[in-house]
Amino acid sequence: MDGLPEDVAQGIDAFVAGAKEALGDDLVSIVLFGSAAEGRMRATSDVNLVVVLARFTPERADKLRAAFRLANATIRLEAMFLLESEIAAATEAFAVKFGDIRARHKVIHGRDLFAAIQPSRAATLHRLKQILLNFILRTRERYMLVSLREEQMGPLVADAAGALRAAAEIILELEGRPAASPREALEKLAAEIDPAAWTEPLARMSEAREQGSLATGVGGPTALRLIELAQALYQRSATLAA
Repeated sequence: MDGLPEDVAQGIDAFVAGAKEALGDDLVSIVLFGSAAEGRMRATSDVNLVVVLARFTPERADKLRAAFRLANATIRLEAMFLLESEIAAATEAFAVKFGDIRARHKVIHGRDLFAAIQPSRAATLHRLKQILLNFILRTRERYMLVSLREEQMGPLVADAAGALRAAAEIILELEGRPAASPREALEKLAAEIDPAAWTEPLARMSEAREQGSLATGVGGPTALRLIELAQALYQRSATLAA
């Protein structure tokens, strides 16, 4: 697959082959989404798939377990197993995630069921606030648990990118000013809020994503600053009408 590391492409191909064999005519579609779909994977990136099924039966699903476990262990593959009949409801319930899937996906088997999905504005705004508040609470918890161990702070900071960038992209879309990418959206919003305050934390976050680690003494302060940035984004989201 274009833009993917060779081991990742081979791992995806092996999983897709296993899914076809195991799931048979219950398999409707397999869609790659996120950074891998754009060919922008980093050292800390997961491989994200949606596996769309006509029905979920234990007999067929069980045949795929070994291939899924292997792909998860070797290329960090994460898969959402979704019935075709659940797409509309899931789009509303998880509006931000499915908005991201619509914007950044590549069909690797079957039909494209996500190009035309459109979460409602109210559902998108509600889910946006949930994601930001969940990020704030979860990151505080993780800071308390791991900040005494410098080697664990790099992954914590790297993981912040997904939620913050997705949230920024959705805010700009709701404001009628879509950005070219989630990263650009976050940089643009941060610059509008206070460019001097967020340049360094965002640079450290990108560094953690690319390298998987940060220099001693950098991770803890960066994580705390990213919580503050999430709070600023939450305040921005509160100004948007449903």
